[in-house]
Amino acid sequence: MDIFLKLDAFFEEFVELRGLPATSDQINEAQKLLNVQFNEQYINFIKRFGGAFAGISIHAFSNESLIGKATVVDFTLKFRDTYGESVPRELRNSYVISDDGSGNPILMDTAGKITIYFHDSGESELLYNSLQELLASTILKII
Repeated sequence: MDIFLKLDAFFEEFVELRGLPATSDQINEAQKLLNVQFNEQYINFIKRFGGAFAGISIHAFSNESLIGKATVVDFTLKFRDTYGESVPRELRNSYVISDDGSGNPILMDTAGKITIYFHDSGESELLYNSLQELLASTILKII
């Protein structure tokens, strides 16, 4: 079964965990502001579910209330401002879609790879090769 179909069923039951779907204008404006190209899986997710909780908080523009109001733009600009040149080169064109609850940003690159940046050590680790892989891992734990 497609992960988005599982998410549809999940969000039918837990409507409060779903944000407002992102618009093409919001996405285009954010990509311009951040000078990045969002991955297609991320775009599909936020156009369908907005900023939502699916076993992990995934930020967009109009998030569900439990994950807060900070947007992908807010998180990414704060990440860049805070860590600047100390960030590994491969993460500089990424955008922050979440965090691990301990202040470590979770980033996605244009290819869709999802990496965590450990703010204490400045090291990073590849977590998932795609948003679909991340969602399959997290959503299966909660449904």
